[in-house]
Amino acid sequence: MVRLLRLLLLCLWPLGSLSASEILLVGGEDQPGIRSFVAALEKRRPHDQVRFQTVEQLPGPGKLKADTRLVLLDTPALEWRLAEAAGPSALALRVSRVQAEQRLGTSRPAYLTLLWSDPPLARQLRLARYLLPQARRIGVLYGEHSRFLLDELRQAAHPLGLEIVAQDWPDLRDSRPLQHVLNNSDVLLGLDDPDLYNSKSAKNVLLSSYGRQMALIGPNVGFVRAGALASTYSDQDDWLAVLEQLLEQPSARWPRSLYPAHFGVSGNQQVARALGLEAIDPDAAALALAAGASTP
Repeated sequence: MVRLLRLLLLCLWPLGSLSASEILLVGGEDQPGIRSFVAALEKRRPHDQVRFQTVEQLPGPGKLKADTRLVLLDTPALEWRLAEAAGPSALALRVSRVQAEQRLGTSRPAYLTLLWSDPPLARQLRLARYLLPQARRIGVLYGEHSRFLLDELRQAAHPLGLEIVAQDWPDLRDSRPLQHVLNNSDVLLGLDDPDLYNSKSAKNVLLSSYGRQMALIGPNVGFVRAGALASTYSDQDDWLAVLEQLLEQPSARWPRSLYPAHFGVSGNQQVARALGLEAIDPDAAALALAAGASTP
C-alpha cells in the first residue's frame, strides 16, 4: 500500500508543476532596489521560478525559451528586448508615455506590454479639480516629445469643465513661454517630460509659479518633494499587484499598455499652507479620485 501511494505521488508530481513558470526579471544593473523588488515578487509567487539577471548576463532575446515570462525593469532592459523581434513576450516597467513616444513612436511591438510609469493625464486633471475646485484654466507646457499628449488632455478636460492653456517650450533658457502660461492659467499641470521638468528647470518653474501664488500639479512625486503641490503615483505594491494579475494570464492576453488600477496621492503640506489651502489628506484624495472616474 505504501509503495502504491509513493508511485501515485510520483505520477502526480509533474501535474502539480505544470502551472509553474519561469519569470525572468531583467535590468541594466544589479541594485538593492531591484533586488528588493525581485524578492517581493518571489514572495508573492512561491510556485514560480523567479530570478533576476542583468542585460550583460543574457544572450539575445531570441535564444530564451519561448514560455519565459520576461519583466523588463529599466531602459537598458527595454533596449535589450527591442533589439530582436524573436523571443518571449515582455512586460516593461518604468516607461513613461513620453519615453515610449521618443523610442517607439506610434509602433507597439506585439511582444511588448508597456506598464506606464507616469500618472494618467485624466487622473491628474481630476486631482487639480479636487484640490483647487475654483480653477478652470489648466496651464500646460509641452515639448517636441510631449506635444502628442495635448489632444488627450483636451478630451479629458472637457467633461470636467476645464480649459487647457497649452504653450510650447522649446528652449528652457527662454522663460517667456513659462510666463505666458502663468499669466493665462489658474493652475500649472506638469507633464512627465524630462526635457521640460528636470533638475535644471525645477527652480525656475517652482519659483515662477509660486511667485504668482499658483500651484503646480505633478509631474511626479519627485517634484512634489521639490515643491509641487501634489501628484498621483503608484508604488511598488501597486506594480506588484499589476504583475500578479498579468502573470496569471497567458501572455497572448496581455494588453499593449496598462496603468495600475491602484494609486496614491502625494501632497506637499508646506506648499499647501503657503498657498492658503487646506491640508491635503492623501487617503481622502485618492478615494475621491477613484470613486469619481472609471479605471484609466
